Amino acid sequence: MNRGAVTIKSAEEITKMRKAASMVSTVLTRMPEHIKPGVSTYELDQLAEKWIREAGGKPAFKGYLGYKASICTSINHEVVHGIPSKDRILQEGDIIGVDCGAIWEAYYGDGAYTFAVGKVSPEVQQLLERTQRGLLTGVEQMHPGKRLFDIGAAISAVADQYGYGVVREYVGHGIGTKLHEDPQVPNFGVAGTGMRLKAGMILAIEPMFNLGTHEVELQKDGWTVVTKDHKFSAHFEHTVLITENGPELLTKWP
Repeated sequence: MNRGAVTIKSAEEITKMRKAASMVSTVLTRMPEHIKPGVSTYELDQLAEKWIREAGGKPAFKGYLGYKASICTSINHEVVHGIPSKDRILQEGDIIGVDCGAIWEAYYGDGAYTFAVGKVSPEVQQLLERTQRGLLTGVEQMHPGKRLFDIGAAISAVADQYGYGVVREYVGHGIGTKLHEDPQVPNFGVAGTGMRLKAGMILAIEPMFNLGTHEVELQKDGWTVVTKDHKFSAHFEHTVLITENGPELLTKWP
């Protein structure tokens, strides 16, 4: 990952990132119409790239460190970075995490949403709802003067309430002219510690909650991360601007 100093974005930079984030929002809000049993993850990837390019942007993930698709599609026990394929066909009762990034005039937006495919079990539906809640609870901490690990502590408190595993190897991050900038934003930590948050920072916050253990492992394809116990995992992400008045979501969900 390319990292450097934590940056405060100018008004012009924020405008560009709003545009990039809006492309991500378009993809995530249009996805539900197409996510259904019998659809391949390749088809979803093709749609996402089409929508981003029609808006004048570029898919941020395509070509990043050699990744070949425009979105990540992670099914069931796949945590993040699942690769779209014509052979991956959605089934009733699956869940699929769609992670999307877009570039507008060299600035990035990043977001993710885990969708249910048809009807899922009550246990899995709760996992989806509680992971969303974990993200939004963390985002509520993003006020100037708060500490970085206030975010992770708030997120992990939600997971701990329900006995979920919080993935530790993959975390949120700063974002701007690079997809991954400083600081890293873990989904755990001790409240009241870490750097102070400032207005103008833009961070991508992305908890991953597992039904079982927090432990994950990388598949042989070099990208797909799965839960070690093969229990389901959910992933949600927003690109968030810290303003003087608190957090502002630059990405939108369905």
